[in-house]
Amino acid sequence: MTVIVDYGVGNLFSLRCSFAAVGEEVLVTSDPETVRRAGRLVLPGVGAFGDAADKLFASGLAEAVTGAAARGVPLLGICLGMQLLFDRSLEYGEHRGLGLIPGTVRPIAETIPAGLKIPHIGWNALIVKRPSPLFRELREGDCVYFVHSYHAADCAESVTATAEYGAELTAAVERDNVFGCQFHPEKSGTVGLGILRAFCGTEG
Repeated sequence: MTVIVDYGVGNLFSLRCSFAAVGEEVLVTSDPETVRRAGRLVLPGVGAFGDAADKLFASGLAEAVTGAAARGVPLLGICLGMQLLFDRSLEYGEHRGLGLIPGTVRPIAETIPAGLKIPHIGWNALIVKRPSPLFRELREGDCVYFVHSYHAADCAESVTATAEYGAELTAAVERDNVFGCQFHPEKSGTVGLGILRAFCGTEG
């Protein structure tokens, strides 16, 4: 069973439906003890990094998530959930992240050419940088759906895929049993379902 961490940030309905579509039983919970006992974890999220981090740390869920990851439990962060895996974010100030992957979340405006729309919204092909268990069903040129104004930087050793939006932006990361997708697998059609199915096959 996969446990989805509910810390009050984002609509989880489409994510639950996508896991159901690949035959995975899920439990959505805001209980830290349930998170600690999970066999597989998903950290979703949309919105502002600072608010999300505050809710995770105040609720005890941050400690539960990092503790489970330290024991080898597979963990997938999606969109803001991926950004929270990093050391810090520079979104409207500086905010502490979970510190599971070294790196800093920075505005994409610092990286992409002037004139491109922000947020970056739409379908982009994944550019695979190194093999990952999440990509076992992925084919060259497969596209996924992005919605973001910030991206993970200073994390080259963990990057497994990028996407081109005037510059190469981090699209997916991996460090041991911790995985992250800047894009939304649950909004990425059959390609996204394949990535979720692959995650469900990971073991700690």
